[in-house]
Amino acid sequence: QVQLVESGGGLVQTGDSLRLSCTSSGGTFSRYGMGWFRQAPGKEREFVAAITRTGSFANYADSVKGRFTISRDNAKNTLYLQMNSVKAEDTAVYYCAADEAGSWSSRATVYGYWGQGTQVTVSS
Repeated sequence: QVQLVESGGGLVQTGDSLRLSCTSSGGTFSRYGMGWFRQAPGKEREFVAAITRTGSFANYADSVKGRFTISRDNAKNTLYLQMNSVKAEDTAVYYCAADEAGSWSSRATVYGYWGQGTQVTVSS
């Protein structure tokens, strides 16, 4: 049973940078495709970024492309989301998710394991 714990959220200002981390335990991290999703108040959960098992390929939502970078360190069982040039519309709870099949899908239903989320608030 994979357990995922996000950290690194907080209150930042427009244009700042922030790095989120997601630490995995209870499974073989390198076997999982990983993704980041977010949910703003009153909105549905949306895809942010995803990465393959080895980290060789990544996929991004258009809204974060060029500003966010997803990466992973399989030796540390950790997934990252580097967030640069943040905007007020990036305010949300950010979740990491793991897919046993190793995909790097943008569809939330593909992922079987989820963290509890970390709040990111961007003030303008």
